[in-house]
Amino acid sequence: MISKKSVIQGLEQLPDQFSVDELFERLLVIEKIETGLQQSKDKKTVSTEEAKQKLGKWLG
Repeated sequence: MISKKSVIQGLEQLPDQFSVDELFERLLVIEKIETGLQQSKDKKTVSTEEAKQKLGKWLG
């Protein structure tokens, strides 16, 4: 979930005229950031080493 405060702040950063696509993109970014921050608070993260191990086949 995203907070109303974050949405308002995001809208204030947009130019006076913008497309619906720009609005959706901004909302998605806000949601991803808030989700990541909440996961961090809930200790639902992995270390850099763990991430490298899990993504090893793609990182080379």
